[in-house]
Amino acid sequence: MARFLIAYGTTEGQTRKIVARIADRIRERDEDAILFDSSNRDEDAFAGDPDAVLVAGSVHQGKHQPALRQFVEDNRRNLDLRPNAFLSVSLAAAGDEAEDREEAERYMREFEDATGWKPQETLSLAGALLYTQYDFFKRFIMKLITRRKGGPTDTDADFEFTDWDAVDRFTDSFVDRVAARIRAQEKQHPPATAEGTEGRP
Repeated sequence: MARFLIAYGTTEGQTRKIVARIADRIRERDEDAILFDSSNRDEDAFAGDPDAVLVAGSVHQGKHQPALRQFVEDNRRNLDLRPNAFLSVSLAAAGDEAEDREEAERYMREFEDATGWKPQETLSLAGALLYTQYDFFKRFIMKLITRRKGGPTDTDADFEFTDWDAVDRFTDSFVDRVAARIRAQEKQHPPATAEGTEGRP
């Protein structure tokens, strides 16, 4: 059984919802998944020696969570020693225009530049527009931004843009890659078998 560490940063809860889905999907594959909130500075996320790591965070005011950036900076060696992936959640990823996709990609590049980490796999994923959870000022700003992009502006409702099929495909691909690596390692270094010594001189 492979052990997957899922380290995440979340602000409004959508990324937490996404990584919970990923963890459930991994467990359905008969593997182990550990969720770790990067804002928790009191525990060692790598204490259980995970076989692979998925880092997930969302973009707010143009940047991912500071705690997530710090987690990656502090654990670059631990990340690089294992199969790893990075999932970035943003409203830019929900856009249909080329400039929206470029913006979402830029967020990921800036995270990589800020942390010095080059993930082996990446996924840019759309998040959610949670008007009902915003304070007055943020609701007003988000409505202006969304209107400019032609998105929904009903502030009495929330709008989820996450592509759950894409989440599942990404998870399955990552699990398959890790499983293949473990099989290859076991083939190169098969476990020692105990041999009986009875009757030997």
